[in-house]
Formats: sequence, structure tokens, C-alpha cells
Amino acid sequence: MSLFSLHKSVSCLGAAIASIFMTNPLFATPLEDIQERGTIQIAVKENVRPLAFRDGTGELQGLEIDIARRLATELLGDASQIELIPVKNQERLDLLLQGDLDLVVAQLGVNASRQRLVDFSAYYYLDGLGFVTKQAGLSEAHQITTQRVAVLNSSEAIAAVQSYFPSTTLIPVNSYQEALALLENNQADAFAGDHSVLTGWTQEYPNYRLLPAWLEGNALAIALPKGNQHQSLYDEIQTLMAEWRESGWLQDRINHWGLP
Repeated sequence: MSLFSLHKSVSCLGAAIASIFMTNPLFATPLEDIQERGTIQIAVKENVRPLAFRDGTGELQGLEIDIARRLATELLGDASQIELIPVKNQERLDLLLQGDLDLVVAQLGVNASRQRLVDFSAYYYLDGLGFVTKQAGLSEAHQITTQRVAVLNSSEAIAAVQSYFPSTTLIPVNSYQEALALLENNQADAFAGDHSVLTGWTQEYPNYRLLPAWLEGNALAIALPKGNQHQSLYDEIQTLMAEWRESGWLQDRINHWGLP
């Protein structure tokens, strides 16, 4: 066989293999799978107001729900072509890595350990640690000096408050309900937590106010599986994130939900 004939045969074989990958559904990309299926499966929270929560009728609402539905509109042409899957924190990455859903939009912050497992979009909200209080003398975070501050056990807030407000007295609690009881009974002066969670607190209990401190940044982003086969979906999401930010749609939704 001549060198020309060999080259031609190899080229034909390459074209044939490429054709198989393009036409065989077994080799479809995740984005093509979503479009063929006609629905997108997205993990969300259901108890974190105003990111994602159930309203009085039981419907899911919030910033992350708006983002999830907008993804369905952009990728499938219809906001209703979506399956919102409520998850607990410990389930978010497991379900994604097992292939049980397409994306996670569920108060998931970007960090180095998670980036080794999954890919993240550009962030849609930069969360941070702040305080909530109803004490009359506290209107700014810098006024917190020797106060009693409730913090969730094992949370990042403990180290942050100790570092930036070393004269405070920390009171560990096991739940938001326990923290609320301490504040209501004047056994604590403030509670430290994520701005996103504390915003929901002030919306539910208007006699409390949020003191943004931005002690630690926590970039919330869309998570999807790693791998070359996911590249087209990743690229599409990154393009959409840039468009939403440039058009002002994303900031408008952040403002709508009262987030700082």
C-alpha cells in the first residue's frame, strides 16, 4: 500500500469514528443529553431564605430558584422544563458525582477541596460572615467589642469572630433555633453567620437587623461534574453567567431578594 493510500485510509477511519461519536447517543455530551431529554435536573435547597425556600403555598422561591429556572429557559427554551431536587448539604456533591442530577445550585461555596471534585461556574453571589442582632446599641459591625455572640458549633464563624473580634464571648449553639432563643431571652447579644442566612432571618423576624461584616468571603457558584464531555455545558453556563452579570439581571435578582 502506498503512503498516500495509507494516509487516505487513516483519514477515512478517523472520519468514521468521529461520525459514530456524533450520531451515537452513547457518546452524546451532557448538554446534548439534557436537550434530548427535554428537562434539566438541578439540586437546590428548600429551607434557606432568601436563596431557596418554600413560600406559603409550598412553591420553591428565591435567588437560586430564579437562577435554576433561568438556566432551563436558556438551555431548553422553557422555565418549566426543570426538575428541582431539594437536597441536604451532605447530599449535594454525592448526587452530582453519582450522575443523579445535572447541576447543583444549592448554597455551595467554592473552595479548594471541592474544586478537586467538581467544576464551578463564575460565582453568582459573594456571601460573607456578618451578625444579626436586635440590641438597640448595635447598628454597625465595628460596634461589636465585648458582646456575647452566638455561633454554630463547628462553623467557620468561630475562627473568624475570634480573629476579628477577640474580646467577644462566644456561645456555641447547635441550631439557628437555639441561637434565636438565646437572643430572645437576652442571653446573647448577636448571632454570627452567613449573610444569606441572616438576611432570611431578618425577613422572617423584622425586629432583627443585619450587620454586614464581610469577615470571610464565600463565593456561591453553580457546580457540575468534571471531564471533557462536560465542557460544552460548562462553556454555555459561563457564557450565561457573563451575560447575566453584564445585563444587570443577576444583580437585579440579588436586590429583589434583599441580599447585601
